[in-house]
Amino acid sequence: MNIKPLGDRAVLKPATSEQTTPSGIVLPDSVNQETPEQAEVVAIGDGEKIKKLGVKAGDIVVFSKYAGSEVTIDDVEYKVVSHDDILALIK
Repeated sequence: MNIKPLGDRAVLKPATSEQTTPSGIVLPDSVNQETPEQAEVVAIGDGEKIKKLGVKAGDIVVFSKYAGSEVTIDDVEYKVVSHDDILALIK
């Protein structure tokens, strides 16, 4: 993957949200109605505000539910979000 966000933006790879029913049937992401709110940071821009957040590639973050723009690269879906849409860092 070769994508570099501009300014105070970050590229996130949303966590998969597969669910298993009580009977053991695995429901794929396409069936789930909820958008995942956790993601791995893939890349960050060079903006000062995003750097102040202290996130780096590989971190797991919580982001606003309907934030950002979806981008598909090499059959993998990513979200490009603003620094304002990153809510928390999971440690």
